[in-house]
Amino acid sequence: MSQFAQAIANGLALAAVYSLIALGFVIVYKSTQVFNFAQPALVVLGAYFVVYFADTRIWGLNFWLALLIGGLIAVGIGVSLERGVLRPMIGKPVFAVAIITIGINTVLTVVAFDLLGSDVRPLAHPWRNTDPTQLGANFLEIGSVRLAHADVAGIVFAVVLVGVLLAFFRYSRHGLAMRATAFDQEVALTQGVSVSTVFALSWAIAAVLAMVAGVFISAEVGLTQSAPVLALKALPVVVVGGLDSISGALVGALLVAVAEMLTATYQPQYAEFLGRGFSQVMPYLVMFVVLLVRPYGLFGTKEVERV
Repeated sequence: MSQFAQAIANGLALAAVYSLIALGFVIVYKSTQVFNFAQPALVVLGAYFVVYFADTRIWGLNFWLALLIGGLIAVGIGVSLERGVLRPMIGKPVFAVAIITIGINTVLTVVAFDLLGSDVRPLAHPWRNTDPTQLGANFLEIGSVRLAHADVAGIVFAVVLVGVLLAFFRYSRHGLAMRATAFDQEVALTQGVSVSTVFALSWAIAAVLAMVAGVFISAEVGLTQSAPVLALKALPVVVVGGLDSISGALVGALLVAVAEMLTATYQPQYAEFLGRGFSQVMPYLVMFVVLLVRPYGLFGTKEVERV
């Protein structure tokens, strides 16, 4: 039972990261009808700047200040990409724009890897263990369940950010404009909504969410070139939940992350023949099963075509 509880707790921590990345996918898709394949690159590039400014060997800034600067840079990157690369593609086929985002992902990943190098970049954050004699000092223990303080912080951050986003979409003028644009761009234009501003804002929000996810990916082991691989596993989360559903992204993150952690816990004991690392395949298996039953995802909007 303790093993099961630990797997669930680990799944919740992983779901926090997946949900932040998946929300970036969903927000851009809802606003622009374009699937943003550049999100994994935004994860590693955004986290790099936080690591860079918080690194005691370079700038050595306070973590929260580094996070703020990294967020501002992420906003700049997101808006610049939308204005400089994607804005000229308005009116072009959606498929062509999606291919452009794949190219953006490739370019940004190369830039991030060049900046990052092959070494592990440790992140100086408030939840790290600074006393080597206190091996359990950076863990929260509840009964038999152990969670690193950074994982707990990641869960709290995800809950707070989701709450802020929901309040933003419901009560703020720009949030209402984004909801109107997601519903119908042409109708939103007739009501005086600046759709171009909504597009830029959606990319800015997606970039900041990606940066925060990257920070918590690198909180324990540091930032490495494997970060985009983990970020890419948020793709099944979006498909499982539904491309245009914020609540679906949250539910999908829980399903995928818990399934992955349960597989990592029990598969080596009961299905060793499947090989090592089979848990890395589980997100895609969950996606495959859900698509067989609900092609639009659990909460996705079903498109109705009249002939």
